[in-house]
Amino acid sequence: MDRHFDKSNLCMKIPIDFTVFRNKLRIEKQDNKRMIFDPIRRKLLVLTPEEFVRQLLLQFLIEEKSFNENRIGVEKKVVFNQMPKRCDILIYNKEMTPFMLVECKAADVPLTLAAFEQIARYNTPLKVPYLLVTNGLDTYCCEMDYKNKSFEFLSDIPTYPV
Repeated sequence: MDRHFDKSNLCMKIPIDFTVFRNKLRIEKQDNKRMIFDPIRRKLLVLTPEEFVRQLLLQFLIEEKSFNENRIGVEKKVVFNQMPKRCDILIYNKEMTPFMLVECKAADVPLTLAAFEQIARYNTPLKVPYLLVTNGLDTYCCEMDYKNKSFEFLSDIPTYPV
């Protein structure tokens, strides 16, 4: 059984109302399945609760934070301990260097220590400056300090580097 992440130890939970981006999502029915359009991968996907959160976050990052959609990778392969894994979202800066790694969970999945451990494992080979974890209700972002082997939780998602 997974223990819940102790949110009281976090400096900041980022207050984001993702629901304002619902009208930006393209949802349709296909073969009796609800599908959602992913503008990054440019295809329809089965609408799962986690995919819904991911698509809301993508809309927020593109519309609200002006992230360049051409520098966002979804379901990107990373190798950890010689095992291929897929990270939810990997955002690159203008030099195409990894800038932010994102882990999305369904809204009914509480953010636990396991979610933070998972994103930390995925980040091992990448060493991105920022990690973001969200379930659409709770969102946390931290800035990594590799020199001092520490991190700091932020009060907002960083601005996309131009």
